[in-house]
Amino acid sequence: MGEQSSLTRGRPDIALFIVTIILVVIGTVMIYSSSSIIAMEKYGDGYHYIKKQILFVLLGFGLMIVTSRLPYRYWKKAAYPGLAISIVLLSLVIVPGFGFKAGGATRWLRAGHLSFQVSELVKIMLVIFLAHYLTKKIGHIKEFSRVFVVPMAIMLAIVGLVLCQPDFGAAAIMVAVFMLMFYLAGSRIAYLAGLVATVIPVGVALIIHESYRMQRLMSFLNPWEDPTNTGFQIIQSFISFGSGGAFGVGLGNGMQKLFYLPEPHTDFILSVIAEETGFIGVVIIIVLFSILVFRGFAISFNCADLFGMLLASGLTTVIALEAFINMAAVMGLVPTKGLVLPFLSYGGTSLMMCMVAVGILLNISSRQEQNSGETESRS
Repeated sequence: MGEQSSLTRGRPDIALFIVTIILVVIGTVMIYSSSSIIAMEKYGDGYHYIKKQILFVLLGFGLMIVTSRLPYRYWKKAAYPGLAISIVLLSLVIVPGFGFKAGGATRWLRAGHLSFQVSELVKIMLVIFLAHYLTKKIGHIKEFSRVFVVPMAIMLAIVGLVLCQPDFGAAAIMVAVFMLMFYLAGSRIAYLAGLVATVIPVGVALIIHESYRMQRLMSFLNPWEDPTNTGFQIIQSFISFGSGGAFGVGLGNGMQKLFYLPEPHTDFILSVIAEETGFIGVVIIIVLFSILVFRGFAISFNCADLFGMLLASGLTTVIALEAFINMAAVMGLVPTKGLVLPFLSYGGTSLMMCMVAVGILLNISSRQEQNSGETESRS
């Protein structure tokens, strides 16, 4: 039977679209509020960061529109070449002369004044690859050597490259997405448990081996033990949340962004939101992300074919984990990981890749009813 969804379109998920736009608008406003003083001090132009972010927003919106109109099954064709290109670019990041270093980590490729964080692309391409691979191998999903070994080796190789940057947070997200997608496809729990049993001691060893990771862990447990060094970031974040109270000090009136809170427009933008808009503002952000994640998984579980279900689940999980880890870190619930807050933090790569993910989700949602004649199944 031909794929009717390639010829006709339904209505995309309006709630997902609206929530995404609201988050992007809030992020744009808060990036200006949190970065203007720093930009003036550093570049002599208070609009330096916001001008670049508006460009990223326009590019991201364009990518979201394009991907929302591109039938999601076309991503099957990009699965293998896209992943291969991503791995090559990820390898270049750690090659001297190619990678760009900032904040103690080498995570970017740079061309002129533009930089690109390859791991953000890799997350998306890994999801697409796994969705396609698992769909092809679904008849043998219980077989370890035939289905589990190859993608696990690829995933571990990617994680190894990411850890060389180093980017512990991105590596953890990739492992979590891998496990979720295999679980949803029907893989044996024993295989996933074995992977967990392997990853945990490796993670512990990496934390112990690198002193800065151990310092982060210790500062998370007791930031006031070293308040001017390892505990400085999280203590300043706590002050932001405490200063905001219920309704905040007013947009633009926050004090912690004035060279107290490190990276207020990137990793700690939620802290600025907490200070300037208060508890109410933080609750609104959490509710918006909750709606986005709920709609993403609703699109996944309502999808009529396995590839679409796995693709939507993987993309939603990437956004959900990044948002959860960032918010938990700035609230002192987990150690800081250097992950930005999707749609809200300054940064072109993260914003554009998240909007690509939303575009794909919108396309899946718009084609669900037409997919009823699809020959693939979720068995």
